[in-house]
Amino acid sequence: MSVDPMAYEAQFFGFTPQTCMLRIYIAFQDYLFEVMLAVEGVILKKLDGIPGCNISPSQIRKCTEKFLLFMKEHFDKLFGKMEEMLLQLVLNIPKNVLLPEDRVHEQYPYGKEEFQALQEELQQLQQRCEAEVAAGQALRAELEEQKAVRAELEKILQWFDGLENVCREHGTGNFKESFSFLKQNSKKLQDVLKDVEEKSKKMKQHERLL
Repeated sequence: MSVDPMAYEAQFFGFTPQTCMLRIYIAFQDYLFEVMLAVEGVILKKLDGIPGCNISPSQIRKCTEKFLLFMKEHFDKLFGKMEEMLLQLVLNIPKNVLLPEDRVHEQYPYGKEEFQALQEELQQLQQRCEAEVAAGQALRAELEEQKAVRAELEKILQWFDGLENVCREHGTGNFKESFSFLKQNSKKLQDVLKDVEEKSKKMKQHERLL
Protein backbone atom coordinates (compact mmCIF):
# COMPACT_ATOMS: atom_id res chain seq x y z
CA MET A 1 0.00 0.00 0.00
CA SER A 2 1.10 3.58 -0.70
CA VAL A 3 2.51 5.54 2.25
CA ASP A 4 1.77 8.95 0.68
CA PRO A 5 -0.95 10.55 2.88
CA MET A 6 -2.64 12.13 -0.21
CA ALA A 7 -4.33 14.68 2.03
CA TYR A 8 -5.55 16.83 -0.89
CA GLU A 9 -7.27 13.83 -2.47
CA ALA A 10 -8.86 12.99 0.89
CA GLN A 11 -10.16 16.58 1.06
CA PHE A 12 -11.77 16.18 -2.39
CA PHE A 13 -13.15 12.62 -2.14
CA GLY A 14 -14.01 12.60 1.56
CA PHE A 15 -11.84 9.52 2.11
CA THR A 16 -8.19 8.62 1.59
CA PRO A 17 -7.41 6.76 -1.68
CA GLN A 18 -5.45 4.20 0.36
CA THR A 19 -8.60 3.39 2.35
CA CYS A 20 -10.51 2.89 -0.90
CA MET A 21 -7.84 0.55 -2.25
CA LEU A 22 -7.74 -1.41 1.02
CA ARG A 23 -11.49 -1.97 0.87
CA ILE A 24 -11.23 -3.11 -2.75
CA TYR A 25 -8.42 -5.50 -1.77
CA ILE A 26 -10.42 -6.98 1.11
CA ALA A 27 -13.52 -7.34 -1.12
CA PHE A 28 -11.51 -9.19 -3.83
CA GLN A 29 -9.85 -11.40 -1.22
CA ASP A 30 -13.18 -12.33 0.39
CA TYR A 31 -14.61 -13.12 -3.05
CA LEU A 32 -11.59 -15.32 -3.84
CA PHE A 33 -12.10 -17.29 -0.59
CA GLU A 34 -15.80 -17.74 -1.38
CA VAL A 35 -14.98 -18.96 -4.91
CA MET A 36 -12.47 -21.48 -3.59
CA LEU A 37 -14.98 -22.83 -1.06
CA ALA A 38 -17.58 -23.16 -3.83
CA VAL A 39 -15.05 -24.99 -6.05
CA GLU A 40 -14.18 -27.31 -3.15
CA GLY A 41 -17.86 -28.11 -2.64
CA VAL A 42 -18.32 -28.92 -6.31
CA ILE A 43 -15.25 -31.20 -6.30
CA LEU A 44 -16.53 -33.07 -3.24
CA LYS A 45 -19.89 -33.62 -4.91
CA LYS A 46 -18.29 -34.89 -8.11
CA LEU A 47 -16.05 -37.31 -6.17
CA ASP A 48 -19.05 -38.71 -4.29
CA GLY A 49 -20.50 -39.75 -7.63
CA ILE A 50 -17.36 -41.64 -8.73
CA PRO A 51 -17.36 -45.26 -7.48
CA GLY A 52 -14.14 -46.51 -5.85
CA CYS A 53 -12.69 -43.01 -5.34
CA ASN A 54 -10.30 -43.00 -2.37
CA ILE A 55 -9.67 -39.23 -2.13
CA SER A 56 -10.72 -37.96 1.31
CA PRO A 57 -12.22 -34.50 2.07
CA SER A 58 -9.09 -33.58 4.09
CA GLN A 59 -6.93 -34.20 1.00
CA ILE A 60 -9.29 -32.04 -1.04
CA ARG A 61 -8.97 -29.28 1.61
CA LYS A 62 -5.15 -29.41 1.47
CA CYS A 63 -5.23 -29.13 -2.31
CA THR A 64 -7.72 -26.26 -2.07
CA GLU A 65 -5.52 -24.38 0.43
CA LYS A 66 -2.44 -24.81 -1.80
CA PHE A 67 -4.35 -23.56 -4.82
CA LEU A 68 -5.75 -20.66 -2.76
CA LEU A 69 -2.22 -19.71 -1.66
CA PHE A 70 -1.05 -19.81 -5.29
CA MET A 71 -3.99 -17.64 -6.39
CA LYS A 72 -3.44 -15.17 -3.53
CA GLU A 73 0.25 -14.68 -4.40
CA HIS A 74 -0.61 -13.91 -8.03
CA PHE A 75 -3.55 -11.76 -6.96
CA ASP A 76 -1.31 -9.66 -4.66
CA LYS A 77 1.13 -9.02 -7.53
CA LEU A 78 -1.67 -8.04 -9.92
CA PHE A 79 -3.37 -5.91 -7.26
CA GLY A 80 -0.11 -4.05 -6.54
CA LYS A 81 0.06 -3.00 -10.21
CA MET A 82 -3.63 -2.11 -10.26
CA GLU A 83 -3.24 -0.04 -7.05
CA GLU A 84 -0.32 1.87 -8.50
CA MET A 85 -2.26 2.63 -11.68
CA LEU A 86 -5.43 3.73 -9.84
CA LEU A 87 -3.54 5.91 -7.35
CA GLN A 88 -1.61 7.65 -10.13
CA LEU A 89 -4.26 7.96 -12.87
CA VAL A 90 -7.67 7.80 -11.17
CA LEU A 91 -7.50 8.78 -7.50
CA ASN A 92 -4.77 11.40 -7.87
CA ILE A 93 -5.28 15.17 -8.16
CA PRO A 94 -2.58 16.77 -10.35
CA LYS A 95 -0.34 19.36 -8.76
CA ASN A 96 -1.63 22.12 -11.06
CA VAL A 97 -5.30 21.56 -10.10
CA LEU A 98 -6.83 23.68 -7.34
CA LEU A 99 -10.04 22.68 -5.58
CA PRO A 100 -12.89 25.26 -5.65
CA GLU A 101 -12.80 25.78 -1.87
CA ASP A 102 -9.06 26.58 -2.07
CA ARG A 103 -9.20 29.16 -4.87
CA VAL A 104 -9.32 31.93 -2.31
CA HIS A 105 -5.70 31.04 -1.44
CA GLU A 106 -4.77 31.63 -5.08
CA GLN A 107 -6.43 35.08 -5.05
CA TYR A 108 -4.94 36.05 -1.67
CA PRO A 109 -1.66 34.18 -1.27
CA TYR A 110 0.07 34.57 2.07
CA GLY A 111 3.52 33.49 3.16
CA LYS A 112 4.50 32.22 6.58
CA GLU A 113 5.48 35.68 7.86
CA GLU A 114 2.27 37.28 6.56
CA PHE A 115 0.21 34.52 8.10
CA GLN A 116 1.97 35.03 11.44
CA ALA A 117 1.32 38.79 11.19
CA LEU A 118 -2.37 38.10 10.55
CA GLN A 119 -2.48 35.82 13.59
CA GLU A 120 -0.90 38.52 15.76
CA GLU A 121 -3.36 41.10 14.43
CA LEU A 122 -6.23 38.73 15.12
CA GLN A 123 -4.96 38.21 18.66
CA GLN A 124 -4.74 41.98 19.21
CA LEU A 125 -8.28 42.44 17.91
CA GLN A 126 -9.47 39.70 20.23
CA GLN A 127 -7.78 41.41 23.20
CA ARG A 128 -9.35 44.74 22.24
CA CYS A 129 -12.73 43.06 21.96
CA GLU A 130 -12.32 41.52 25.42
CA ALA A 131 -11.27 44.95 26.78
CA GLU A 132 -14.37 46.54 25.20
CA VAL A 133 -16.57 43.89 26.78
CA ALA A 134 -14.95 44.46 30.19
CA ALA A 135 -15.36 48.24 29.81
CA GLY A 136 -19.01 47.75 28.89
CA GLN A 137 -19.56 45.63 31.98
CA ALA A 138 -17.83 48.27 34.16
CA LEU A 139 -20.03 51.01 32.65
CA ARG A 140 -23.16 48.97 33.28
CA ALA A 141 -22.09 48.42 36.90
CA GLU A 142 -21.42 52.14 37.30
CA LEU A 143 -24.82 52.94 35.79
CA GLU A 144 -26.50 50.61 38.28
CA GLU A 145 -24.58 52.31 41.09
CA GLN A 146 -25.67 55.73 39.82
CA LYS A 147 -29.27 54.54 39.75
CA ALA A 148 -28.98 53.47 43.40
CA VAL A 149 -27.41 56.83 44.36
CA ARG A 150 -30.12 58.68 42.47
CA ALA A 151 -32.79 56.73 44.32
CA GLU A 152 -31.15 57.67 47.65
CA LEU A 153 -30.97 61.33 46.59
CA GLU A 154 -34.64 61.28 45.66
CA LYS A 155 -35.42 59.90 49.12
CA ILE A 156 -33.39 62.73 50.70
CA LEU A 157 -35.21 65.31 48.58
CA GLN A 158 -38.54 63.81 49.63
CA TRP A 159 -37.36 64.01 53.24
CA PHE A 160 -36.45 67.69 52.79
CA ASP A 161 -39.83 68.32 51.17
CA GLY A 162 -41.52 66.68 54.15
CA LEU A 163 -39.32 68.68 56.50
CA GLU A 164 -40.27 71.90 54.76
CA ASN A 165 -43.96 71.02 55.02
CA VAL A 166 -43.58 70.34 58.74
CA CYS A 167 -41.83 73.67 59.18
CA ARG A 168 -44.58 75.48 57.34
CA GLU A 169 -47.21 73.83 59.47
CA HIS A 170 -45.44 75.21 62.54
CA GLY A 171 -45.09 78.67 61.02
CA THR A 172 -41.35 78.55 60.32
CA GLY A 173 -40.71 79.42 56.71
CA ASN A 174 -36.99 80.20 57.02
CA PHE A 175 -34.68 77.17 56.64
CA LYS A 176 -32.43 78.40 59.48
CA GLU A 177 -35.42 78.71 61.73
CA SER A 178 -36.57 75.26 60.57
CA PHE A 179 -33.30 73.69 61.65
CA SER A 180 -33.46 75.57 64.94
CA PHE A 181 -36.98 74.27 65.42
CA LEU A 182 -35.85 70.71 64.65
CA LYS A 183 -32.93 71.06 67.03
CA GLN A 184 -35.24 72.19 69.85
CA ASN A 185 -37.67 69.32 69.16
CA SER A 186 -34.77 66.89 68.98
CA LYS A 187 -33.50 68.07 72.38
CA LYS A 188 -36.99 67.70 73.79
CA LEU A 189 -37.21 64.17 72.42
CA GLN A 190 -33.83 63.34 73.94
CA ASP A 191 -34.97 64.67 77.31
CA VAL A 192 -38.18 62.66 77.13
CA LEU A 193 -36.23 59.55 76.15
CA LYS A 194 -33.84 60.06 79.07
CA ASP A 195 -36.76 60.56 81.45
CA VAL A 196 -38.42 57.37 80.20
CA GLU A 197 -35.19 55.41 80.65
CA GLU A 198 -34.76 56.70 84.23
CA LYS A 199 -38.35 55.82 85.12
CA SER A 200 -37.87 52.39 83.58
CA LYS A 201 -34.76 51.79 85.71
CA LYS A 202 -36.60 52.88 88.85
CA MET A 203 -39.51 50.53 88.07
CA LYS A 204 -37.11 47.61 87.57
CA GLN A 205 -35.39 48.35 90.88
CA HIS A 206 -38.76 48.56 92.59
CA GLU A 207 -39.81 45.19 91.10
CA ARG A 208 -36.59 43.59 92.38
CA LEU A 209 -37.21 44.90 95.88
CA LEU A 210 -40.69 43.39 95.85
